[in-house]
Amino acid sequence: MPKEDALRWNKRYSAPGQNWNDRPRSLLVEHRNLLPKSGWALDLAMGPGANADFLNRNGLNVIGIDISKVAVATALKRNPRILGIIADLTQFPLPDRQFDLVTNFYYLQRNLWPDLKRILRPGGMLVIETLTLPMRSIRPDIAPVFLLEENELITSFADWNIIYYREGWIPSDHGRQKAIASLIATLPSSSKRRRG
Repeated sequence: MPKEDALRWNKRYSAPGQNWNDRPRSLLVEHRNLLPKSGWALDLAMGPGANADFLNRNGLNVIGIDISKVAVATALKRNPRILGIIADLTQFPLPDRQFDLVTNFYYLQRNLWPDLKRILRPGGMLVIETLTLPMRSIRPDIAPVFLLEENELITSFADWNIIYYREGWIPSDHGRQKAIASLIATLPSSSKRRRG
């Protein structure tokens, strides 16, 4: 686990005056009718657990992974039914075909995307939202490697069954604007070959 990342996020989540654990992401709330009603969910880079709590209260068993021990402790204090794991997602092995839902909010690890097909059960759902390059117009401090290119998200998941997609500027949770791409998709069913 890269100590620098863990220390940085622990410091951010511990900072006084921060309200990190208030509400689940609007994408989840607005599309709750699409989400599985039971089964297992994996919340990647869970943070302080607002999304994990929302999913659990809506019928799912939830595993949340985050590099920050402060974030995981906050999530477990909020909802002790969440299974919280402190881990570096660049190093952590994810199990095959265990999840009915995977959520990924504001954590961009492109090399993890191919594994999402492997860890989801057939017909499993992915909900992902993260920042895009236009954010640099108001936040030039964000390195481009941590931002999606135009249409990158929808192109990367073009072989999935896309249920919902948006890209552009939306109101942020802090009363400003943010440039994002959001996607809800299900894992395509594997077609069986006919024997001839």
